[in-house]
Amino acid sequence: MNRKDLILLSLFRASRSVAAGLIMIAFPYLVLQRLKYGPLALGLIYVAGAAGTATLGLLLGFLGDLWGRKRALFLSGALLPLSAVLVFLSSHLGFLVVAAAVGGLSATGSLPGGGVGGASAPVQSAVIADLVVPAQRTFYFSAFSFLSGVFGALGALLARIVDVRDAFLVAAVVSLMGLPLVTGLGVPAAKGKLRELPSKLVIGKFSLTALLNGLSGGLVIPFLIPFFVLVYSLPKSGMAVYGFVAGLMASLAMLAAPLLERWLGFVRAVAWTRGIGAVLLVILPLVRWLPLSLAIYLMTPSLRIMAMPVQQSALVDMVERNERGRALAANQVATLSAGSAGIILAGWLFETAEIALPFLIYAGAMFANIYLYFRFFSAWKGPAVPPAAEEADLKG
Repeated sequence: MNRKDLILLSLFRASRSVAAGLIMIAFPYLVLQRLKYGPLALGLIYVAGAAGTATLGLLLGFLGDLWGRKRALFLSGALLPLSAVLVFLSSHLGFLVVAAAVGGLSATGSLPGGGVGGASAPVQSAVIADLVVPAQRTFYFSAFSFLSGVFGALGALLARIVDVRDAFLVAAVVSLMGLPLVTGLGVPAAKGKLRELPSKLVIGKFSLTALLNGLSGGLVIPFLIPFFVLVYSLPKSGMAVYGFVAGLMASLAMLAAPLLERWLGFVRAVAWTRGIGAVLLVILPLVRWLPLSLAIYLMTPSLRIMAMPVQQSALVDMVERNERGRALAANQVATLSAGSAGIILAGWLFETAEIALPFLIYAGAMFANIYLYFRFFSAWKGPAVPPAAEEADLKG
């Protein structure tokens, strides 16, 4: 394990997270209030972001396995500042769609989970898995997610004092600052082969669970801020503070992932955290009381992603080393493809004032997702003995 590489990767990730936090708050206000587009238009823009993230994430996952992690990571790092510049330069709907596709402005995930600029997430996770020994993966996945959440929360708070349009220029500059750090990374050379994928059965199972997780996320997560804009007319200054607190809470919750893994195990950690979150999200649109709604909003990111490092660690442990980029990318493609359908449906329901229905469908999809986790993975207890060759390579 090379600490210099982990520090460089963490600084790169921090710069992107600040930019993502700015964009997460500013983008819905730009679209809904400044440009006067409706919720359906916002939903369609997010669909373009999800589709772009899925396509680019899959491409970058393949490139990371076959061409080299560092090259793929550098390429992915350039996409977010390019996207932010496009939004800053033009208000035309077509430019917003292109920018969303390039930069992954999908909002289908929380800040720690890569909700903005998510095409970079699979290759980043593969790099982390390459840099640390198996026994420490859950810890480092949670630590990096914590880092993303903290700096993303700072970016969300920064949105309070930055003009809606200027936020995208600031985001472009900040995210660009981290790009040169990638050149200093030392990661193992790619050894994968295009036509070989021995772990395809495991990848398929994770992809099925990701479909339902993505559908539920698309139905609700991109519309949490619009929900408060449309139902409670909360101003951007107030929403920026709540976004900061929610991101910070989610980041702290991620640090509990190693404890969750030891206490509950992989499957039950996913089931309990996401199940409780689904119940709370059913309450959100039905009980129109602002303090309760804000409390649920603050807890939702934490509950949805608290077990994410455990899930990431299980995935990379179950597949071959030279398939990790593709496995993580396939998981993301499944999540975002289903998320796009959820975004379109929720955008239409918000447009027709059926605001409660996306939250109810979310709960149904999430509990079906939990059932699949128990069916597919309940017998898995983790790797019995870490691969000796990998341990030796990393320690050397």
